[in-house]
Amino acid sequence: MFSAIKQLPFNDGKLKQTIQTLMPGFLLCCVVGMAAKFVSEHYGGPTILYALLMGMSLNYLSQEGGCAAGIQFAAKSVLRFGIALLGARITFEQLMALGITPIAIVLVGVPATILFGYLCGRWLKMGKAQSILSGASVGICGASAALAVSAVLPNNKDSERNLIFTIIGVTALSTVAMIAYPLVVTTIGLTESESGIFLGATIHDVAQVVGAGYMMSDDIGDVATFTKLLRVAALVPVVVIISLLAAKYSDGASSKSSKLPLPGFLIAFVIIVTINSTVALPELVTTSMTEASRWCLIIAMVGLGMKASFKELSTMGWKPIFLLVAETLFLAALVAIWLLMAR
Repeated sequence: MFSAIKQLPFNDGKLKQTIQTLMPGFLLCCVVGMAAKFVSEHYGGPTILYALLMGMSLNYLSQEGGCAAGIQFAAKSVLRFGIALLGARITFEQLMALGITPIAIVLVGVPATILFGYLCGRWLKMGKAQSILSGASVGICGASAALAVSAVLPNNKDSERNLIFTIIGVTALSTVAMIAYPLVVTTIGLTESESGIFLGATIHDVAQVVGAGYMMSDDIGDVATFTKLLRVAALVPVVVIISLLAAKYSDGASSKSSKLPLPGFLIAFVIIVTINSTVALPELVTTSMTEASRWCLIIAMVGLGMKASFKELSTMGWKPIFLLVAETLFLAALVAIWLLMAR
């Protein structure tokens, strides 16, 4: 395959050389991503988590050699492309059909969770970027939010390690919530509509929201899914605000992106949501974009995993774990109290 690539009739020698450089690592990430998908489908569990763990087992490949450039490409460029395509899953009509209660809960719950995470992180003497990243991943949509927010936060030597740890932690907590929260809503006596809102407003990842909701009933699953879509939509203003703040307060080398505080992938996300809401796109198009987004995120997870290691994560200590758990409990308590008091 690589010899065939070398024979491609590119006029631009630089483009040809770039493709030859990126292809080995990129194809490796694709193969590992397919393996993660196979394991998830046959043995259960989140594909993204498997992709991360499998990638981390191949950490040595990202240090040097022919695969390093392609792994970096998967972890950054492919990731941002996948985030942009997430817009194919959302329409304004879906969001408006939810009514006022879930909208109000999301409008309060998302910023409250991020603020709680920031303040709790500062109390724990953790970095500002890590605290914001953790709060956004819990408050919005788990791994996808962590990926999007990390793309606009200032880079430092710990950025990738913090991102990997946050994704692993929030994915694990989301899986626990998928199992535990249906028992919680039954115990506190929520109605079907309230149960759907609670599940959609508190569980971190979309897949786990769908699993928990439809595990209880189709009606609960529908409400939970739509509520979750509203949280996902909150990703746009949150990333915009964080991007503007990062551009304003960054300094030195970190301020290179200040000329365009709105990243291209975010602009593309908004455009796709708008088109999907105003134009009747063929189902084949939206399905293809959604599937492409899913695979981009899986491949990006492999790349990110290859750039981290269990040894590095073990040095982070108990504080990031405590912060994620505290944020999760805060959000669940906030939504439960709101729903009970709104009766």
